[in-house]
Amino acid sequence: MSSSRLRIPRVWPAGQSRPRLAVVGGSPHAPVIRKLDCLQLPVGDLQAGVAFYERLGHEVIWRRANQVGLRLPDTDAELVLQTEREGARVDLLVEDVRAAVERFVAEGGRVVVGPFPIEIGLCAVVADPHGNELELLDMSKGPLDP
Repeated sequence: MSSSRLRIPRVWPAGQSRPRLAVVGGSPHAPVIRKLDCLQLPVGDLQAGVAFYERLGHEVIWRRANQVGLRLPDTDAELVLQTEREGARVDLLVEDVRAAVERFVAEGGRVVVGPFPIEIGLCAVVADPHGNELELLDMSKGPLDP
């Protein structure tokens, strides 16, 4: 395979523009979850984890003391290697964490960990009625600097 990145074109039906993301407070029926932000994977040794995924072709896009973000070429979602906690986690981006948690609970979910500050905004952990725990985050402070 060549070193150029594969790009999947985003094609919408003729005469239609790309759908806009709804704001949580804008409508009681607007989607709460905007997109997949990242997949977090725990590693015992951060440098060894980075070396492995770099050999698989993933580029480091940012580093912190206990986390490294790696590019996924066909999306702006990231693969995040981290040493802070066990278990893989999926982070889901929402417009506003507090509003999303409120709506999640109103619809039958529950709060596992209430909103707390993170480097880019706020995060909370909720569970749906089936017991699936989801990490919700917003970017109210802006994206990470590389």
